[in-house]
Amino acid sequence: MISLESQVLQRHLSFFENKSVLFAGGVNDDFPQHVSAQSVKIWSWYFDYARGKSAVDFSLLCETNADLMVFYWTKNKQEVQYQLMQLLAQAPIGQEMLIIGENRCGVRSVEKMLADYGEIAKIDSARRCGLYHFCLKNPPHFVLEDYWKTYQHPQLDSLSIYSLPGVFSANELDVGTNLLLTTLAQPIQGKVLDLGCGAGVIGAYIKLHNPQVELTMTDIHALALASSERTLAENQLAGQVIASDVFSDVTGKFDLIISNPPFHDGIDTAYRAVNELIAQAKWHLVQGGELRIVANAFLPYPDLLDQHFGTHQVLAKTNKFKVYSVRR
Repeated sequence: MISLESQVLQRHLSFFENKSVLFAGGVNDDFPQHVSAQSVKIWSWYFDYARGKSAVDFSLLCETNADLMVFYWTKNKQEVQYQLMQLLAQAPIGQEMLIIGENRCGVRSVEKMLADYGEIAKIDSARRCGLYHFCLKNPPHFVLEDYWKTYQHPQLDSLSIYSLPGVFSANELDVGTNLLLTTLAQPIQGKVLDLGCGAGVIGAYIKLHNPQVELTMTDIHALALASSERTLAENQLAGQVIASDVFSDVTGKFDLIISNPPFHDGIDTAYRAVNELIAQAKWHLVQGGELRIVANAFLPYPDLLDQHFGTHQVLAKTNKFKVYSVRR
C-alpha cells in the first residue's frame, strides 16, 4: 500500500526515467524503492522510516545531489522550509524538483515559499493532493545556526532549551510537560529513560536536579536528537542521546521511564507509539521501576495501563492533562 502522495507521483513516472533521484521530506512508504531510475536515494529525518533501509540517509543535513529531487510535504511549515532551503542551497542552477503533498497539510503554500528562488507550477491535482514542479534559478542562502531557537521558563529553573524547527516544545514549554515536571519534586536515582525526548526538556530537568542519574534520551526525529544533544551540552549536562523507535534500539533496564508521548501522526491521531510504550515498558524496567507519562485527559490510557500493570496512579491533573504512574 502506497500513500496518496505516491499514488499521484505514479501518474508521472516519465520524470524519473534515466535520472538520479533523491527523495526527501515526509516519505513514508516503499514507492522510492520501486521507481525505475538511474539511481535512487532517500533523505529522511524519521528513524521509524529509515531504520533497516540501506538506501535511506538518516541525518540532520543532506549532502546528496541528484538530477531530480522529490519532496514529500509535511504538516510543519517551519520544518518544510528548513528542509527545502537546505536542499536547494547546495543544488545547481536548473535543479529540478517535484513537491507533492496533501492539500489539508498546506502544500499550496509552496508556491509562495519558493517563488523567489525559481519557477514553480502546479502540474497535477488528485487524491486530495497537489503536485508541483519547480526549477531552481536563484539558490537560497542556508545557515544552520539561523534556525536554532532557545528559550527559558521559570519552571525550568536555570535551564536553557535549544531546538530546531519541527521539534516538540520547540519554542516554549508545553502545558503537558509543565504538569509532568511538577511531579518530579522527589529525588530520582538510578537509570532514567526520557522516551520521545523532543528538545530535551524532561531529561535535562531531571539531570539538573539529580546529577547522579544515568540519563538516556531517545526520539525518532533527527532534529529532536540534535536539539536534545545541544540542550544537554549548553547546560553542561551529561546524557546519552540515541535514535530509537519506541524501544527498538534501547538496551538495558531503567529505574524510571518518563515520557510526554506523541499521539499525532501527521495531522491524524495515532496511538501506535504509545501503545508500544505502555505494552513493552515492563520489560525495560527494573523490579519496582516506574513508568510515568503525561497525556491528554481524554485519551484512553488508564485501561491500557491497567491491562499491562494491573493498576495505575494519577499524580497530577488539570482539565486537559493527567500524569499517570505505574510500577513493575
